[in-house]
Amino acid sequence: MDYHWTGLRALSSGVERLLYTQLVGGSNPSARTLLLAVLLVGPPTSFSAPISPIGPVYVLPIQGEIQKGTVYVVRRGVKAALAANASALVLDMNTPGGEGEAMKEVMATIAKFQPTDKTYTYINKEAFSAGAFISASTRHIWMAPGSIIGAASPVTLGQEGPKELPPKFVSGYAALIRAAAEQNGHNPAIFDAMVNKQIGLKIDGREIVAKGDILTLTTQEATRPTGNPPRPLLAAGVVPDLQALIEKTVQPGAVIVRIQPTGFENISRWIITISPLLLSAAFLFGYLEFKTPGFGLFGVLCGICAFLFLFGHYIAGLSGYENALLLLLGLALLITEFFLFPGTFIPGLLGLALILFAALNTMIDRYPTDPALPTLPQLHFPAINLALGFFGGLTAILLAARYLPETILFRPFRLSAVSPSSLPIDSSLRPGLKGKALTDLRPSGSAEFHGQSFDVLAEGHFIAQGTAIKIHQIEGATLFVRPSATPKKKS
Repeated sequence: MDYHWTGLRALSSGVERLLYTQLVGGSNPSARTLLLAVLLVGPPTSFSAPISPIGPVYVLPIQGEIQKGTVYVVRRGVKAALAANASALVLDMNTPGGEGEAMKEVMATIAKFQPTDKTYTYINKEAFSAGAFISASTRHIWMAPGSIIGAASPVTLGQEGPKELPPKFVSGYAALIRAAAEQNGHNPAIFDAMVNKQIGLKIDGREIVAKGDILTLTTQEATRPTGNPPRPLLAAGVVPDLQALIEKTVQPGAVIVRIQPTGFENISRWIITISPLLLSAAFLFGYLEFKTPGFGLFGVLCGICAFLFLFGHYIAGLSGYENALLLLLGLALLITEFFLFPGTFIPGLLGLALILFAALNTMIDRYPTDPALPTLPQLHFPAINLALGFFGGLTAILLAARYLPETILFRPFRLSAVSPSSLPIDSSLRPGLKGKALTDLRPSGSAEFHGQSFDVLAEGHFIAQGTAIKIHQIEGATLFVRPSATPKKKS
């Protein structure tokens, strides 16, 4: 009977239990034979999957003033929760409110979590203004003893203190919070009264708040039963702490994952704002590094700009490591084009395409549940920023190529294209003399004539090392060369 007991503990579905019953005392020989094979030989694939434990519970902090940094923390947390198949998402809230645009982004991000009926707000101790809006975007609201929610009327901050917005803006915000409340099963009239002081609130003939006042609820008021059948006015219940909430509503012993602010969220806000400038600077410094010998200052500056661009979007929850790998692969292909297979164009074009794709993909707000191809709204702002960065960098490169070589700062980085004045040009050198390129001419480099090495300047396109060349013209101490066409042999 030992193998019977072991098999019983492994069975999870109703079909398997039925088979086990037939094995122990049933009359169906086929069922008994099938299950006996499962227990002794090993279950087939359909029976071998272990019982999936409940997913972790992700806790996101909504603490202090709501601003752009809060958006990045929530975005990072929701994406991590979706990737981990989290069983619930809990907002640990204690906020006086904050920026309206940041609040809207937080609400939109929370709406992407699945399953939607497993989103919770735990208010400990305040959910004022934007905090009340965000609370409406979750399916369940719970409160700590002595907590407060409400006072969500939108205002602007000026030198004379808070100032109420015009009625049309108040109406727009009221519609936003009503829509979130309706979607999550809350009474929209309650949240409407938190925003618009002109409507008041009455439930079951009892005045909750008079016209001219903004609704703010304490823990006892928010959990007071109303209606028929009676149900809490707003909050589902009161719990002493967040651990108790998870034990009561999700599952005892559930794994809790707390998303912590990194301290870089506010920095990344400015990095994302200047991302087109960072892209332009990276393209410019990359070009200057290519035009100067060795690896130096411009290469370091290009790397710093690329790192800041990727790092800022990673902290903002927009990008992952895969975009950095794509960027490195694109750079490797460009290096292959310039130094190993010059003039082939294919590695260079692929490398440039990968770099642009990595930059664009870095800025797209993608979620694990999104389709493989981004939508047009997802591409809108990233495409604009990429275009600004690319064409800004291209303009800077053209200006640098035109004016920078003539400046004092750039002279130490220039390749010498002129032979030293102390060494006069050999009198045997003349236009039409043929030789060979000793180095790549980009456009300057070294070439061999009459067995001697001379500094030359290529006219037109890049000339690879070992190419047959000829002197086109001589100006002072400068030799201008072109590729020498090899005449075809007559058959």
